[in-house]
Amino acid sequence: MFTGIVEATGRITSLESEGGDVRIQVSARDFPLTTVKIGDSISVSGACLTAVDVGKDLFAADVSNETLACTKLGQLQPGSRVNLERSVTPSTTLGGHLVTGHVDTLGILIAREGDARSTRYEFEVPHDLKKYIAAKGSVCVDGISLTVNTVNDNRFSVNVIPHTAKVTTLGNLLEGEHVNIEVDLLSRYVERLLATE
Repeated sequence: MFTGIVEATGRITSLESEGGDVRIQVSARDFPLTTVKIGDSISVSGACLTAVDVGKDLFAADVSNETLACTKLGQLQPGSRVNLERSVTPSTTLGGHLVTGHVDTLGILIAREGDARSTRYEFEVPHDLKKYIAAKGSVCVDGISLTVNTVNDNRFSVNVIPHTAKVTTLGNLLEGEHVNIEVDLLSRYVERLLATE
């Protein structure tokens, strides 16, 4: 479980084929790896991965074919920048919202434009997920907890403040690029509860 508050960014240093799937290695100099041990969960741009090797400035994780198919991790190359967050503990400040690291879909950045000192981003998701995104609700984009401003059919907008743009990958995101999207977990449970009544 995560909060969607990115602790640092890292860079993919290698992607190696291992028995049909992929092992990635991430350089993470600004990430507190001294507190990470083998078996710990790390959110890598919103996808929950298990650390299988941990060094001073890098860690490795195995990425299954399912994760490669359902997230943008399969599109990354050596040098790609990723958002990083350690899993929560009982003493973690819950500054964002509860995020599982189970990516629901790939979204696409449709537009971005300045909005005072912030930047407004508009994303598009598949039609079957639009019901889980609500104005003033939460959404996780590439592992970043954001508040939804507006919803228009299967598109939604968020404002990204300068700090978030600087310390995450969102500042460099270009129109037409894919992002990992995780909808608010509570909306899924509400739907399930209503469906079983």
